[in-house]
Amino acid sequence: MLMCAFHMNCVAHQSQGLWRHPRDTSQQFNSMGYWQQLANTLERGLFDGIFLADVSGVYDVYEGSPDAALRAAVQIPTNDPFTVVPVMASVTQNLCFGVTGSIPYEPPYSFARKISSLDHLTDGRMGWNIVTGYLDSAAKGIGQDKKKAHDTRYEIAHEYMRVVYGLWQSSWDDDAVIRDREKGIYTDPEKVRPVKHDGEYFKLNAIHLCEPSPQRTPVLFQAGTSPKGQAFAGEHAECVFIGGNSPQQHLKSVESLRAQALVNGRKPEDLKIFGAITVIVGQTNAQALEKLEDYKRYCSHEGALALLSGWMGTDLSTLELNAKITEVKSDAIQFALAGNETATVKQWASGLAIGGAGPVISGSSESVANQLNDWFITSGLDGFNLAYTVMPECVEDFVDLVIPQLQEMGVFKASYRAGTFREKLFGRSARLTAPHVGSTYTR
Repeated sequence: MLMCAFHMNCVAHQSQGLWRHPRDTSQQFNSMGYWQQLANTLERGLFDGIFLADVSGVYDVYEGSPDAALRAAVQIPTNDPFTVVPVMASVTQNLCFGVTGSIPYEPPYSFARKISSLDHLTDGRMGWNIVTGYLDSAAKGIGQDKKKAHDTRYEIAHEYMRVVYGLWQSSWDDDAVIRDREKGIYTDPEKVRPVKHDGEYFKLNAIHLCEPSPQRTPVLFQAGTSPKGQAFAGEHAECVFIGGNSPQQHLKSVESLRAQALVNGRKPEDLKIFGAITVIVGQTNAQALEKLEDYKRYCSHEGALALLSGWMGTDLSTLELNAKITEVKSDAIQFALAGNETATVKQWASGLAIGGAGPVISGSSESVANQLNDWFITSGLDGFNLAYTVMPECVEDFVDLVIPQLQEMGVFKASYRAGTFREKLFGRSARLTAPHVGSTYTR
């Protein structure tokens, strides 16, 4: 069972309002100490990585204004997720990083450089969660009236990938840097070449600015579950993050994604698939239930509706509380509704306030471990993205109470595998290999 922490460089990520809890420290997200403490806890718990979400705009769909999001700290204020990677990497040796980078808002040339730089600094522990953007407010930040249509965003993403594959995989030979002190030659010019691309959305004729990093291309994450998103994952993704509120719902997505891998000439096991989940654990079932009820006292239903309105691109303040969410057509995040299509606006506001779009399980350490293992077996998932509630106690409780139970059951590792992020996950080369499409760009 693989395990990643699901976090964001902000106060309130998935669980809206819990920043108000007296034991919560997420307001310290602006400090290095907050992230270093989290990194140390995750590495102590042998977490495979931390999956850092991100948005490039503000949730201003609800009531046609950002006010609700600002009041409830709905993923705002938020800082650049890439900035905390060196901070966490500096105090860990094995923890890896899957960081969200939105294609419409970063030119591929500068983005490729940032990823290579971080892959160097982390000794090959970098991953990239490829997203296409879903907020009109983000599009307005770069001079557009609104975001591109859903399918168009994926067309742009495919071309973006061709550009960054070229920069990461083919601009420099592995032995281009020779560091010959006597001859005064640091890099052999014959082993470096420009990447040329003249496409519909991007044009490039440039040398990648970084020498080859340990992985060259980061481990590639993706989180789309629409038909276009799944097809994209089948071609490009190595790890996929999916939504779903039951093991059966996850299984349906898992089977569909693995079928997409086969369509692209890959093996089903070439995809590592993670499901979102929130865990509230106590020494006993009663203690866990008491903790859950305590958390609910601080939930923000307004914040939850602001978040869901942004996800769906629809102002939910205009709907009756008993209206079904699926009566609204969405061009934004489609996995948010997976497995919960019959819920009303009121039910979503209540359920989303803790754990976001993912399921919540609670109980004693033994109960939670058994629930996770049953879910793991039934769903076909490779692991979970653990969303946080009250920081840092939710992570510390999981590491101290649940991880030992999973280890005792024989379903969770007792030590880290050596190597880069890709080697740790797959036990093979640090670089992309055939039949992954990115390997075809390698010289």
